[in-house]
Amino acid sequence: MRFLKVGILDSTLREGEQTPGVVFTTEQRVEIAKALSELGVSMIEAGHPAVSPDIYEGIKRIVKLKKEGEITPEIVGHSRAVKKDIEIAAELEVDRIAIFYGISDIHLKAKTGKTREEALNIIAEAVSYAKEHGAKVRFTAEDATRADLEYLTQVIKTARDAGADRIGIADTVGILYPAKTRELFSYLSKIPGVEYDIHAHNDLGLAVANSLAAVEGGATIIHATVNGLGERVGITPLQVIAAALKYHFNVEVVKLELLPKISSLIEKYSGIPTPPNFPITGDYAFLHKAGIHVQGILNDPRTYEFMPPETFGRNRDYVIDKYTGKHALKDRFERLGVSLSEEELEQVLAKIKSNPNVRFYRDVDLLEIAEEVTGRVLKPRPPEKVEALISIKCDSNVYTTAVTRKISVIPGVKEVMEISGDYDILAKIEAKDPTELNNIIESIRSVKGVSSTLTSLVLKKM
Repeated sequence: MRFLKVGILDSTLREGEQTPGVVFTTEQRVEIAKALSELGVSMIEAGHPAVSPDIYEGIKRIVKLKKEGEITPEIVGHSRAVKKDIEIAAELEVDRIAIFYGISDIHLKAKTGKTREEALNIIAEAVSYAKEHGAKVRFTAEDATRADLEYLTQVIKTARDAGADRIGIADTVGILYPAKTRELFSYLSKIPGVEYDIHAHNDLGLAVANSLAAVEGGATIIHATVNGLGERVGITPLQVIAAALKYHFNVEVVKLELLPKISSLIEKYSGIPTPPNFPITGDYAFLHKAGIHVQGILNDPRTYEFMPPETFGRNRDYVIDKYTGKHALKDRFERLGVSLSEEELEQVLAKIKSNPNVRFYRDVDLLEIAEEVTGRVLKPRPPEKVEALISIKCDSNVYTTAVTRKISVIPGVKEVMEISGDYDILAKIEAKDPTELNNIIESIRSVKGVSSTLTSLVLKKM
């Protein structure tokens, strides 16, 4: 089936940076590109190099990484249908130049002041010019979904005949709905000689649904951004479309277990917090509350989970509050290694429900209530393992990467990252008990070049 060919073009560095208030530094752009390559996207739309020198430099460094084999996706440079823009993108030696032009009558009249025939000539000339520079070319029909269908067909054939092998269909103001999207792409896919991208904006909250429908209609590339960033309310969120493709079509377009990592990275660098109820990577995505829901997932997680959270590098959990049932409460105490009778559980539950304004109960709160009910001192079971994050500061005269390599081979160190900010390195540690953790920390401190450390114990993971 055609949708088995589908891949993701990530546009976080281009469309994502068009989110109000979002600006990526050159170093951040490079780090994001590396993370996207590790994630496994098919294409990285690295930016519009004619916009500013920093974007130009970022794309230059990303292209260099591609040439050196450090990243693998196709690198795409964005361009207006203007020779100067095309020349700038071409000199960077991107894999593909993506030229866009507004083709709806609204855009032609209000933005460019061109007739339909003049627009066709501009598109043909721009695509041909880019092709002459040796790059692959995608032409994106901006506002395609509000254009006359017959004229859109002319535009596609014009771009194809001029040398474009991919055509982007941009739902620029997000007005498509799934049935219409499927119909449109099924029709356009009958035009030979090109493959199609879907660039779906999320103005009506239908970007994911429309992207799936476009794939059913024959599109082979979906444009997405991490956390759904972009103009206005953004475009198709990468983590949501990736999960939907896996669930509905059993197509794994990226390494799903790395989605939380890339989401956190973009949240950090964009400054745009991810809502807790955001699908897949939001804090509440696999957190259950209602008593009947918790009872269900304790017996069989499929009752209230469409896929296991471990697929996405997540863990399931549940909230203890007035909605909690006895099954959840019993399970929580068993996790803590505390045994309560049925009568004692009922009494604890009654106390919880008698305080309806408490948002949730922590384990320490539950233990206090249980001790009050039972009159016993209850000692929870020690954790099976201790996890910690160690922030490491290096001496100013040492090569940070050399220190990172030495730390990475210390037993118990699971992951090491070089970071920006007050500290230089962040290490993830796992130990069987506090004594072993302390030994690992001392081993880190003894590495030549380490000047100080800050340890943060992991209390809870979602």
